[in-house]
Amino acid sequence: MAKVYQYDNLYEQIISFRNLEYAFTQVTKGDRKFRKDAILFSMALDKNLVDLWHDLKRGNYRVGEYIRFKVYEPKERWVSAPRVRDKIVQFATHHIIKRIYENVFISDSYACLDGRGTHAAVNSVQRDMRIAEREFLDPWIVSVDVSKFFYSIDREILKQILRKKIKCAKTLWLLDRIIDSSPEGATGIPLGNVTSQDFANIYLNEMDQYVKRFLGVRYYTRYMDDMIAFVDGKFAAQSLKEEMCNFLEDRLNMVANPKKSQIFPLDQGVNAYGYKIWTTHKLVRDDSKCRAKRRIKAMDRKLQAGLIQQSEITQSVNSWLGHARHSDSYNLVKKIYAPYPYITIEGDERFGNR
Repeated sequence: MAKVYQYDNLYEQIISFRNLEYAFTQVTKGDRKFRKDAILFSMALDKNLVDLWHDLKRGNYRVGEYIRFKVYEPKERWVSAPRVRDKIVQFATHHIIKRIYENVFISDSYACLDGRGTHAAVNSVQRDMRIAEREFLDPWIVSVDVSKFFYSIDREILKQILRKKIKCAKTLWLLDRIIDSSPEGATGIPLGNVTSQDFANIYLNEMDQYVKRFLGVRYYTRYMDDMIAFVDGKFAAQSLKEEMCNFLEDRLNMVANPKKSQIFPLDQGVNAYGYKIWTTHKLVRDDSKCRAKRRIKAMDRKLQAGLIQQSEITQSVNSWLGHARHSDSYNLVKKIYAPYPYITIEGDERFGNR
């Protein structure tokens, strides 16, 4: 068995003043620098960074209280966001930790990794569908999703997984502090932490390695907790789904979402990562379409009442169009925005993979 290389002496890299300064610039990018706690921290920036460095150096650092709020898109859920001081520590940690794991993750893991993302994951799924259609006699899709993923991460299991790769005692102390600061209850990690993205990928990398290395599944894609695989035959699909669900429960103390964890023939296509995907084309999902319709109606009412400017609508529409352009949804987009003549839609050539 190949020896797993463990990293030591990471803590000094994390808490170096240069790294803390870099983390501050990341925390205060764009409009975030105008938030109250960012402004207050910036007013005595050097002193605050030095004080933070001293606390980390002496082992006196404690994670502060989180800001709790609800978000409603794409679904209702609680977000726990750290204060600026703690965000700096987390970005500084993220900046070093990501280097350790960048070569650990499989090439078909796409969430929160440099140079990857949702659209790359969608393209990976469609590519695998096309290959499966050519290679398999009876291609089937296996889709596995974790119920309440962030809220159900077992912190003790997460700590054990981190210790496979990281040997530095001080770094593990800091990571444990961040993990145990979660206000989510007995299990789970906060959605608002930048380190939660790292922890989530590290946690489900266990599943990736199991599926790819142990089970030998060739065509597999994961974006956060949504896993898509392609196999030959219904029996193989049933078997793989059972293996994956059992691994989640037995090794990671998680439960697969029964509604979203299914198997189905390839020709049915797959709902994944914000799109409905087939071998020949992609469409935006129905829920995304409905949200776009509701949003433009509400914003148009505000525009007519003089409560917002047209530029605000343009900005919102362009954001959703950035998503829709990666699908074959030109006619849908024209239909949604036809009642609003002040919105301009580019030509058909800007949509899909043409």
